[in-house]
Amino acid sequence: MTKRRSRGDGGLHWDEQRQRWIATVTVGYTPAGKRIVRKSSGKTKTEANNALRQKIREYQDGLSIPTTGYTVADAVTDWLTYGLTGLDPETAKNYTLLANGHVIPAIGARKLRELSATDVDKWLASKAKTLSTRTLRLLHSITNRAVNRAMARDRVMRNVVALCKVPTGTAGRPSKSLNYQQAKALLAAAESSSLHAYVVLSLLTGARTEELRALTWEHVDLIGRPDTDPPIPPAIHVWHSVRSHGDTKTRKSRRSLALPLRCVQVLTAHRVTQGEPRPDDYVLRSKAGTQLDRHNVLRGFRAIIAAVPDMNPADWTPRELRHSFVSLLSDNGMSIEQIADLCGHSGTSITESVYRHQLRPILLNGAVTMDRIFGPDDTSGS
Repeated sequence: MTKRRSRGDGGLHWDEQRQRWIATVTVGYTPAGKRIVRKSSGKTKTEANNALRQKIREYQDGLSIPTTGYTVADAVTDWLTYGLTGLDPETAKNYTLLANGHVIPAIGARKLRELSATDVDKWLASKAKTLSTRTLRLLHSITNRAVNRAMARDRVMRNVVALCKVPTGTAGRPSKSLNYQQAKALLAAAESSSLHAYVVLSLLTGARTEELRALTWEHVDLIGRPDTDPPIPPAIHVWHSVRSHGDTKTRKSRRSLALPLRCVQVLTAHRVTQGEPRPDDYVLRSKAGTQLDRHNVLRGFRAIIAAVPDMNPADWTPRELRHSFVSLLSDNGMSIEQIADLCGHSGTSITESVYRHQLRPILLNGAVTMDRIFGPDDTSGS
């Protein structure tokens, strides 16, 4: 007499129509109470039994993988739909564009259970020929998170994406800075632009573009307190940005920046043109009174660049005003520690790594000093 299988061992029966042994096992129940059954088959009873044991092993390990053709595209789409909660809308939009533009078209049709580390390596290597290293890291991160989510929902047994390293991509566009003459020409060209105040503030204070776009009149002091000891100069208080939750990039970025006289003059005139705005009004705003977005700023900035002789608008972006701020201060002898404080960096290492091309080299000071002490012709010791 055939021994009856124990509860949880699954079942095995002959399918006359298919002429195959069918193994089944219950792996759980839906929220509605419907039983979830996984099936496998074999030409022989032994083959079907082996497949059944594998199903049971996966079930006991919490890895009850469906037999349906769940693809990489399914996993990525699921992550984009449910896994971006709480992210800044611009970040979510960027992830979606990258996923739809590079992940899904390339490896989306691959069944997730069949995806190998070699597949991922080949895909990233092909993308490295045209994309920057930063973009490659984002593509790897998107795919890795999507597969992790699928693994947590028993869609796949392991995440092969996590086993792959990100290759080095193409070199990104190097940042650059305006020299003194270019900066003067840009300030002159900006005078007739609606972004005049933005250009002056960014170039003369070094504030980030996302900080300036979030600046309200409540955080602008055009008078200061000249009667105190020491006097308090006019300043802007950089306490917010357009980042998620309105926070500045780092805690050190929350700072007050004294305003050069030119900034005070431009902001005073700008305030008059806005008709005595309310404290919570944006300093830099669209014609409708709303906050500027980065596309508004980029278009307006490149229109200004187009008016400057020998400068190509396609070669410049607003963030390079901040790089120019660092370069001009360094060229005029300001220490890197002071520049780091003005930039809102937590230490000089960030300033040196991000703005290394804009900082005047200081390692020659020892050689210059020794030449002054001994002189190039002092050979008396030889």
